[in-house]
Amino acid sequence: MSFSGSVKEELLRCIDSARHCQIAELAAVLAFDGEIVRLGQGQIDLRVSSENESLVRKYFTLLQKTFTMNDSVSIDNRITKKNNRFLMELKDSQLAVKVLQAVKLLGADRMPQNLDALVNQMVVQRNCCKRAFIRGAFLCAGSISDPEKFYHFEIVCSSKTKAVQLMELIQSFEVDAKIVKRKKYYVVYVKEGAQIVELLGIMGAGVSLMNLENVRILKDMRNTVNRKVNCETANINKTVNAAVKQVEDIIYIRDTAGLHSLPENLEETALLRLEYPQASLKELGALLSTPVGKSGMNHRLRKICSIANELRGVREEQV
Repeated sequence: MSFSGSVKEELLRCIDSARHCQIAELAAVLAFDGEIVRLGQGQIDLRVSSENESLVRKYFTLLQKTFTMNDSVSIDNRITKKNNRFLMELKDSQLAVKVLQAVKLLGADRMPQNLDALVNQMVVQRNCCKRAFIRGAFLCAGSISDPEKFYHFEIVCSSKTKAVQLMELIQSFEVDAKIVKRKKYYVVYVKEGAQIVELLGIMGAGVSLMNLENVRILKDMRNTVNRKVNCETANINKTVNAAVKQVEDIIYIRDTAGLHSLPENLEETALLRLEYPQASLKELGALLSTPVGKSGMNHRLRKICSIANELRGVREEQV
């Protein structure tokens, strides 16, 4: 199972005890997967369809816990499958009206409320209800990438107005959600790993949160080790390249003017470098008859390099 699938499986088992939170999650399911069908003479058929049968079952469970339903009718009798989607129809018009009024999609006069919005603000006044709504929205239209590859959380909305409202709900928890347009849809997304961890906590996916944190810790450790290795490798390469250049300069002086032409301290340094081409500056400095530090050894070798360059210039002029 994918990481996104395991998160949803965990969230499907999460049922809030408070009725107002149950209503908020119902509002999310109806906003993303619901359909209101008016049959005439004031009759309403409320439908929810999804490719995920477990989501439709959770919707039924929320209805049972929140409203008075006929317990003699089982879930299996209510859910049908059409075109690879699972459908549940609430054909009891009185109950459908109660549900729609609870989620503020219908007013007391049974007239539709603001259908452009994703959810009525009265439904998500409390932080706990916001959490429940975000959970329901993710179950209906969300996904999370495999954290082993990269971090990406998203929920797909059908309009910009709805995407903006969802983004603001997520941002109310200080999570930096953003919106991008993808074809005819608007996608609310979060890309930073720590913020996705925060979102999992907001939705109530504690186990998935810990799994993601473990992945993040391992990735951070690997990245830290890789950075250190790369840094050390770069330093080693730099040291080796410098030593090779120093040996080349010393050999050039030896084969042209002779090392005896150098001042005594530089001659001793040059001979040591030829004898110990792989030694560090600190190690070379300790081998001198009068030991010097890394800085002093570096100064001497830079002087030898300068002399070699001067000799090359003179020779080029002679040619």
